[in-house]
Amino acid sequence: MVPLKRRKRVSSHGAGTGTGTENRFPHVVVFILERRMGATRRAFLSRLGRSKGFTVEDACSESVTHIISENNSGDEVKTWLGERGQHGDQSRPPAVNLLDISWYTESMREGQPVAILDRHRSSRVLKRQCFQRPATRVRGALLYPDTIPFSLIPLAVLAESAELNGDEGRAVAFRRSEALLRSLDRRVQGVAELRGLPCLGEHSRRVIQDVLDNGESSEVEETKSSSRYKAMKVLTGIFGVGVKTAKRWFTEGICSLAQLETSGHTLNPAQQAGLKYYADLNQPVTRDEADAISVTVEEAVCSVLPGAQVTLAGGFRRGKTSGHDVDFLITHPDEGKEEGLVHKVTACLESRGVLLYHQTTRNTYQESPEGAGRSRSNMDRFERCFSILKLVQEQAKDQDPVQVEADQTDSGCRPWRAVRVDLVVSPISQFAFALLGWTGSKLFEREMRRWAVHEKSMSLSSHALYDNNQKRYLTASSEEEIFAHLGLEYVSPSGRNA
Repeated sequence: MVPLKRRKRVSSHGAGTGTGTENRFPHVVVFILERRMGATRRAFLSRLGRSKGFTVEDACSESVTHIISENNSGDEVKTWLGERGQHGDQSRPPAVNLLDISWYTESMREGQPVAILDRHRSSRVLKRQCFQRPATRVRGALLYPDTIPFSLIPLAVLAESAELNGDEGRAVAFRRSEALLRSLDRRVQGVAELRGLPCLGEHSRRVIQDVLDNGESSEVEETKSSSRYKAMKVLTGIFGVGVKTAKRWFTEGICSLAQLETSGHTLNPAQQAGLKYYADLNQPVTRDEADAISVTVEEAVCSVLPGAQVTLAGGFRRGKTSGHDVDFLITHPDEGKEEGLVHKVTACLESRGVLLYHQTTRNTYQESPEGAGRSRSNMDRFERCFSILKLVQEQAKDQDPVQVEADQTDSGCRPWRAVRVDLVVSPISQFAFALLGWTGSKLFEREMRRWAVHEKSMSLSSHALYDNNQKRYLTASSEEEIFAHLGLEYVSPSGRNA
């Protein structure tokens, strides 16, 4: 192993701008709609199209012949453009094609405009949500509105139970079955309909059949009511307590927070903080709260390193409305300037009285010329900080948070709450890989890495992508490039929840 040699980013100046690139298809003028896509992805797709000889306009002018959108219906596209005076319903020429992103990606793959099929037209695009929906019981079966037909809760409980038992393989099997059911677009009338589908084992089939027949699974109900399951959920809910520690405490007869507090066990600093702020840390963090924390973190980062980039990652980047913590990925355009940033940021947060607990680690990543070896841990090796921050409620923002803590220590009346926050610092050369890894979901990332190994003979991590056939690292400045290296169509963050 040798110390990490930072890979210099290849300048993309001029690439994909259309300069010096032949306009191979003058009859096709493309406009890509940013709505529900994002500026970064739109810019990448525009550069990609221009590099292949397509004319891609930045504005929806009268010369546009193909309007491309992602997860928008034709009516939504017309309304959105009309509201902005860009080719609205009144002025849009009838020859303009409103197309789904699938037409564009297929054209990029072929290197020329493909024939427009019915499935490519935006009028037929159905908006799909990848988030869990509230269930309603109908004739003994659990159904979901908006096409999701079956309860995900039973298999999720069994997956969680397996995780609490330390059985990772069993947990992954249930998670895959859950993800498969989440992807279905029809109501499940019987298990026979699921025959031939992948990632659906016999155990999962039995649970599904039980729910279809009886409205619930006896195994799942028994699991939820067991003392072990309840105790393990409580104990692993303590920040800083893993499955092994919780198992040991449970075998000693510890099943509750009160029993732990009187057990005489010496807790490490993380566990002490986890016990102290248990109620807060087990309360979901809302998107509004995550946005408020983003302001605090960005102010601290930019005050100690101007020009640094702070990106909200994790479930919130995938579009979720709540989560158990808030993850931030931090980098700087100048490679090397990010080194040692975590300590400066935590010092700044501490001086502002909002840092309740923190534990930092330094960057220990090393790159081997022989390729990326398999890590003993799923954790990456970035410079990072696991912390608990004080989120001051709106009405108390004009008060000194240090004085507030001194005056009001009861979580039931104090005007702030504790929130778990992870700060991860990445060199810019690894940022695309870090962003992919820290966006999740966990199951999505696992399957991406399995695909890399088994289908492409590559090794993918949050640090790099190594091609075992070419014996070299593949660089990427965006998530889209990583997907392209792996021969996969890009999946937006909102599509990575299952």
